[in-house]
Amino acid sequence: MTELTLRFGIFTIVLSIMMIWEACRPNRISPVPKKRRWTSNFVLVICGALVAKLLLPAGLAAIAFYAQHNNLGLLNTAAINNLQLPFWLIIVLSVMLLDLIIYWQHRLFHKVPLLWTLHQVHHADPHLDASTGLRFHPLEIAVSLIIKVLAVLTFGVPAEAILIFEIILNATSIFNHANISLNNEVEKRLRAIIVTQAMHRIHHSQNPSETDSNFSFNLSVWDRLFASYTKNAEGGDSAIQLGLKEYPSEQSNTNLKAILLMPFKRAAKPKSES
Repeated sequence: MTELTLRFGIFTIVLSIMMIWEACRPNRISPVPKKRRWTSNFVLVICGALVAKLLLPAGLAAIAFYAQHNNLGLLNTAAINNLQLPFWLIIVLSVMLLDLIIYWQHRLFHKVPLLWTLHQVHHADPHLDASTGLRFHPLEIAVSLIIKVLAVLTFGVPAEAILIFEIILNATSIFNHANISLNNEVEKRLRAIIVTQAMHRIHHSQNPSETDSNFSFNLSVWDRLFASYTKNAEGGDSAIQLGLKEYPSEQSNTNLKAILLMPFKRAAKPKSES
């Protein structure tokens, strides 16, 4: 089984499960037509994939193999090799390291005005469901890919860890944006380890102090460790107003052309971190 087949297979399974779950037991009703939202969000996925393919045809794995064969990166140094760490431990540490980098990348996209103009495309969605986890501007995908390349070269992350991480990242992004509500006890236990829907909905709140919290995508520990964790939304989960006040209209959120031009039409100010 090729890497592409494995990734696409797991992606399809997770997306299908979440969309069926949403259809059977939705957490809230979308304020805009589902068909138009899904069309624009899923076309953005295709655009982002094409941009990534153009920038890095061979993928991140090729960068990892290059770093390994040229002894580039922390994990490829003699000092680390002499420790003779088991390969499974290197994989686990690498996946956690990449997850931490994505956490800080996310905070950076909220803090830097130019990067926020790209990331606001994701936050402008007035409703959260599995498709929102895939809604990113192609230029944000490009910047994120560059950051990942630098991370792989700096730390010498193995190709196997990259594959595992990319699968986890895609799956958790779909999962924690899904329009579902977990049992309170289940949600509490899961949140201790990974980001849940209730935890991530707070991040998509129109309340600036809530938006600038809960930046984690997979492991929830980073928000607690770096003081960006918000346990509950003001007024509770049902009171969260999703999306961005700057883009309240259906046209600005469901029209593909408007979404792609959003970073160039209006430079929304980034919210200061709490």
